[in-house]
Amino acid sequence: MADGRILVVEDEHIVAMGIKKMLKSLGYQVTGIASTGEDAINKAESTFPDLVLMDIMLKGDLDGIEAAGEIIKRFDLPVVYLSAYSDSKLLDRAKQTGPSGYIVKPFEEKDLHSSIEMALQKHAVETKNQE
Repeated sequence: MADGRILVVEDEHIVAMGIKKMLKSLGYQVTGIASTGEDAINKAESTFPDLVLMDIMLKGDLDGIEAAGEIIKRFDLPVVYLSAYSDSKLLDRAKQTGPSGYIVKPFEEKDLHSSIEMALQKHAVETKNQE
C-alpha cells in the first residue's frame, strides 16, 4: 500500500471526488481539495501535503500553472499536473515550473499511482541530495 499526503486541486467537484476516491483506494491520505489557484496555495501552506495534484485549468485569477509555480517556489513540493489539454503551448508553460509529472485526463488509477510514486521518489532523492 502506498503512503503519502496529497492535496488535490481540481475545480470540477465530481472529478475531484473521483480523484479523492482513487487516492484513498491506493492508500494515500488526501489533505484537502482546492478549487482555485489561491485556495491551492493556502491549503498547501496549511495542510502540509507531500505532493500536489494540480489541474491546469482552474477558475479564478490564477490558473493551475501559476499556482503550481508559486507552490513549488514557496514550499518546495512536487506537483503533478492533471489536464485534459496537451497542446504544445500549454506543455511549454507547464514545463517552465519544473513539475514532477503530467497526466492527461482521462486517466486510470494505475497511471495516477505510478506518476505519484515516481514524483515522490524523485523529490525524496532530490531533497536528500540537497542536504
